[in-house]
Amino acid sequence: MAFDPVKLAADTEAFCQEVRPAEEFAYANRQFNDQVVPLAAKYNLLGMNVHPEYGGRGADAVSYFKALARIGREGTTVRTFFSGHLSIGAYPIQTWGGEALKRKYLPAAVKGEKILAFGLTEPEAGSNPREMTTTYEKKGDHYLLNGVKYLISNGGIAHAVVAFAYPAGQVGTGRISAFVVDTNAKGFEAESFAANAKMGMPTSNTAMFEMHDVAVPAENLLGEEGDGFRVAMGTLVSGRLSVAAGCLGVIEDCLAEAIWYAKERKQHGKEIARHQLVQDHIAHMEMDRVASDALLVRAAEAKDRSGASPGDKDLARQADLLAAQAKFFATNAAWDAADRAVQVFGGRGWSTLYRPGRHLTDVRVCRIYEGTDEILKLKIAAALLGKEWEAFK
Repeated sequence: MAFDPVKLAADTEAFCQEVRPAEEFAYANRQFNDQVVPLAAKYNLLGMNVHPEYGGRGADAVSYFKALARIGREGTTVRTFFSGHLSIGAYPIQTWGGEALKRKYLPAAVKGEKILAFGLTEPEAGSNPREMTTTYEKKGDHYLLNGVKYLISNGGIAHAVVAFAYPAGQVGTGRISAFVVDTNAKGFEAESFAANAKMGMPTSNTAMFEMHDVAVPAENLLGEEGDGFRVAMGTLVSGRLSVAAGCLGVIEDCLAEAIWYAKERKQHGKEIARHQLVQDHIAHMEMDRVASDALLVRAAEAKDRSGASPGDKDLARQADLLAAQAKFFATNAAWDAADRAVQVFGGRGWSTLYRPGRHLTDVRVCRIYEGTDEILKLKIAAALLGKEWEAFK
């Protein structure tokens, strides 16, 4: 059956309508929102970007990221789940996994029977993943993994995690490999962060996990040994576009909330929407929205073109650069829009009882994960100056 973008948009809207009250309740109580997964399964959203042969919808990048933008209006927490499960969870398995591996994880992921996550970051390895210390050792028909991963979205609820490691004895000098690790394996221990341990996103799951001689079947290797860095960087293109899409949704919701409130709130004898400086905020937020939307669509189209011609390095570079540009711009625009919406709400904006304050707190992390502002600016500048001018080789 051919992919139907209209049906995906309708199902996404229905999901968002139903998940909002659950998210509002969970946020007020600063607890994990356990309704996201069952509602996503109800509306068939757990396999949006997964090929139909594995039970998914087979959405193109433009349609998929538009869906994530709509989900982003419900909060960065809700959208982050989908990014972890699909954009950086299912995507690398579908792109670099063998057929047996795809059959093992993707149909179950689409049904919600297996939740996925992406384990690259470590306590001392963030912007430079080459500084990771996790290792693997080949033992017959399996690998043994040892190490710690940190600040992993979905890490405490995932059934399988895409994890990266160096060959034992070659930390910092060898070539990284990528594996799909079952979280119920002996020696795998995960610990979720308490809601109050994070500045925002209390309704999402963030965890760290340790691996102590965790046995991983040889078929769970993604690509070939030594392909891990390529897998990670390729997956981050998808991840960065997911963050950009979610931030577009944040801008849209902040703008809608600010317009509604400005028309209702009266000060100095008239609705504050009639005050020029409030209109200045509204205009800036609209420019945040329209510019982020245009850049996201352009980047998603580049992602589709690159996906259709996987051997074309020029198309891959274009998609990579546009994803970085979209992520950098949209995350900063969302932070700006949320800040302006809080200002329009005044004292009420400084409260999580209203949506702008929650967006402001939650969206701040988007300028850090999946590539910090600083790393993305260096990447964008190097694309203009030339590879030989890269700040980090």
